[in-house]
Amino acid sequence: MGSATREALASSKKALSELGTTDLTTVSEIFAAGRVVGDSGQLRSLLADPSAESQVKESVIDRVFGPRLGAQAVSLLRDLVGARWSNSDDLLGGIEELGLRAAALSAGPDARIEAQLFSFGQVVSSDAELELALGSKLGAQNSKAALVESLLAGKGSTEIVEIVKHLVLQPRGRRIGELLRHAASVVADQNGFIVATVTGASALGTAQLERLEKGLAAQYGRAVRLNQVVDPAVIGGLRVQVGDDVIDGSIASRLGELRLQLAG
Repeated sequence: MGSATREALASSKKALSELGTTDLTTVSEIFAAGRVVGDSGQLRSLLADPSAESQVKESVIDRVFGPRLGAQAVSLLRDLVGARWSNSDDLLGGIEELGLRAAALSAGPDARIEAQLFSFGQVVSSDAELELALGSKLGAQNSKAALVESLLAGKGSTEIVEIVKHLVLQPRGRRIGELLRHAASVVADQNGFIVATVTGASALGTAQLERLEKGLAAQYGRAVRLNQVVDPAVIGGLRVQVGDDVIDGSIASRLGELRLQLAG
C-alpha cells in the first residue's frame, strides 16, 4: 500500500467519524457505488487519476451518483475521491473499506459484526460446494446475492447481509475466506479493537480466554476480541493469529519442525 493510499484511507475514516452516525441505506449505497466504479474502467481511472483536480473528481461523483444516492453517501464519496490514491485498485479498496466502516458504525459495537463474519466464514469453509457457489466467477450476480440473503436470513444483522453480498459481488480476485477475514479486521478497527483467532485441540474455558485476551491486548496495545476454532489436528497447545502475525505453540507445529530438522 502506497503512502498516498494510507493518507486517503485515514482521511476517509476521519470523514466518516465526523458524521457520528449513519444508517443501512448509506451502507448499501456506498457498496453499490463501489460496484459501479469497479465495472467502469473509464470512471475508475478518472477518479483515481492523481493529476486530476479534486473538484473535477468530486463533480463526477455528483453527476454519476447525485441523482441516485442519498446526500450522506454522496458526501462521503466526494471526500474519498478528493484524496490522492496510489492506483485505481486502491481506490476500489478504499470504497469497500468506507462501506465496511459505515456498516460498523450503523450496527454499533454490540452487534459483533466481526464475530458474525467469522461464523459465516466457518460455515463456508466447511462446505466446498457453497464456497464454490459464492466464489465462482461463472455464477450469476443475482443468484449469489440471493444465496447470501437466504443463508443469513434471520441469523445476523442486516449490515452483515450487505457486507457479504458486496464481497461476493466484487471479490477483486480474493477468495471468500480472505474477504471475510479482511472485512472483520476493518470492522473491528472501526470499533476500536483487533480480532485474534485462537485454534486448539479443545475449547478453552472462559477464564483461559480472558487471560489470553488480556495478554494479547497488552502485547498489541489495543483491546482484543477472540474467535475460537477447535481443531483436533493441533494435538495440544495453541495457535494464535492476529492479522498477519502467527503465534504457533501447538504440539503439531513443534513435531513438524522436528521432522524438518531430522530430515535435514
